[in-house]
This record gives sequence, structure tokens and C-alpha cells, in this order.
Amino acid sequence: MDVQRDGIGAVPASDRANRWASIIASAYFPLDIRFRSPEGFQGVMERRQIGPVLLTHLDSEACEYERTHDHTRGLQTGEFLIAMPFASAVRFRQLGRDILCNPGSFFLENGDEPYRFTYDRPNSLCAMKVSYQALNDRIRQPDRLCALNVDGSEGVGALLIETIRRAHTMQLDDAAAEVIGRHIIEMLALALDRHAEISLSASSLVRAAHLRRAESLIRQRLGDSTLDPQAVARGCGISLRYLHSIFADTGRTVSQCIREERLRAARDMLEMPGMMKMADVAYRFGFADQAIFSRQFRARYGVSPSEFRAANRSGPTDRPIAS
Repeated sequence: MDVQRDGIGAVPASDRANRWASIIASAYFPLDIRFRSPEGFQGVMERRQIGPVLLTHLDSEACEYERTHDHTRGLQTGEFLIAMPFASAVRFRQLGRDILCNPGSFFLENGDEPYRFTYDRPNSLCAMKVSYQALNDRIRQPDRLCALNVDGSEGVGALLIETIRRAHTMQLDDAAAEVIGRHIIEMLALALDRHAEISLSASSLVRAAHLRRAESLIRQRLGDSTLDPQAVARGCGISLRYLHSIFADTGRTVSQCIREERLRAARDMLEMPGMMKMADVAYRFGFADQAIFSRQFRARYGVSPSEFRAANRSGPTDRPIAS
């Protein structure tokens, strides 16, 4: 594919903001854009498909781009952006992390998560768009690496930036473009993987905070029969895929967590004095009916809810389970 060039130099001043927003959306994602001077704004973008990778280069005045929850709600693009500023620094915020990326470095953005991307001075930068699957095939859970500064001044990072800059202007047939595009993804994965070894302590804290928040929300809404992974993600303000990825670190799924917390709460209720009907216990903790509750309780604790309550009434030494 030849280089495609889009700009707003000849666009009337009153239409420049809308034109630039359209150019950005067609290359990346729909975004809210704020301009320091909409009527005087200037910008130009070049884009080129290199096999599985979309490469873009843009030059523009100061600008702020924001991908909001409204943009990402119910949407799974399955794509990442890798941004490489060349002229001035970029401030970026995503998943609770804030970074200042100076020329010579680059960072990863998840298109399925809200973010804010700002540069206060005219900038020249490259961006690469790649599918989640292509990157996930080469590096585990790539979304955990978003909003981290990666050094592009030496080693694999420098080679990646140089390859991208050269590939943007090379004469390539389709077969060559496919090979080079795959090599670019391999270099990106290698650069991210090596950087992760020394930079993920803060990232791990952020993921742990998201996990605690999700688990807390689940415990607060055990009686909601509609509670499912999508509802948890929505309540936490994160994407469903990111929610699944942070639970993968625990060795259980979101659905398993919901079920186990419901069963634990029901078990605690059965230990308490009183004779609440078993169906009421089931409904209180979000089970669709008593039969489902009884079946899952037995699978988890080895006895039926009625047997557990009867044993509990007999005294602590007769309880058949401990966890």
C-alpha cells in the first residue's frame, strides 16, 4: 500500500477541528479532541499499511486527545497503539498510570481502555497500530504493559524505531511488507518484554488495586442475580478483557469468584441462628433457584445446605467442613 496523506491546510478555519477529528478517527479510534486554537490549527498525517501493522506519521500543533468511557463502552476493538514522539514530550494517562514520554522513548496504548494523550507544543510523532491477537501471540497479557515508558535510544528499542521510520518510506511489494510487518511486531514484543522485567512493579500495584476493587464490588452485590463479569467490568470502569486478565493472575475466573463469594456468604448465613427458608437463602445471595444453590453448595463443600445447617446445629465439633 502506498503512503496516504491527509491534511487540513486548505480546509476553512471553521471546519479544521472537525476535519482533524475525522482524520484521527479513521486512522486510530474515535476520540474527543481539544485544540489550543481550533481556527489556527494545522496538522498533517501520513499512513501506510505494512503487512499486519498500520504505520502513521503526523505533524501537528499542540493538541489533547481523549478516549472516554462513552467511546469504549460495549466496544472491543482488539487493537493497540504504540506512540513514538520525536519533537516534544507527550503526557499520557491510562489504567491509573501517568507518564511523560520524551522523544527517544515510546509507549503502548490499549484501544479498549479510556486514555488521555496530550502534547503542549507542536509535535512530530509516529504511531503504530497492531491487533491485540498479534501482540498477545508473542507476549503474555500485553495490556499489563500499557502506559510504561520504553527506552528507544538503544538496544532493541532503538532498532524498532529506526525500522519503523525506514519502513514508512521504503518501496515494498506485498510479500516484503508482510515479512517486515511481522518483524516489527517481533521487535516490539521483545522490547516490551525486556522493559517489563525492570518496570512492572508499579504496574503490578495498579493491577492489584483493580483486582481489590473488583472483588469488593462483587461482595457488595452478591444479592444481584444479574451480576456477571460484564457488570463487574462496567462497575469498575474497565474493559471486560482487562478484568479477565487481572483475574487470570489469581488462577480463577471472574465467574468463579462471583460463585465462590456467593457460596461463602450463604454458608456463613447457614451458620447463624434462625431458620430462614433455604429458598430465601438462595435468593438472598443471587442464585436463580434453590436447586442450583444446593447443587453448587454440595460441589463446593461436599454436603448439601440442609446437611450443613443440621451439622452446625449439632455443635462445632460436628461441622463437616472448615473452609
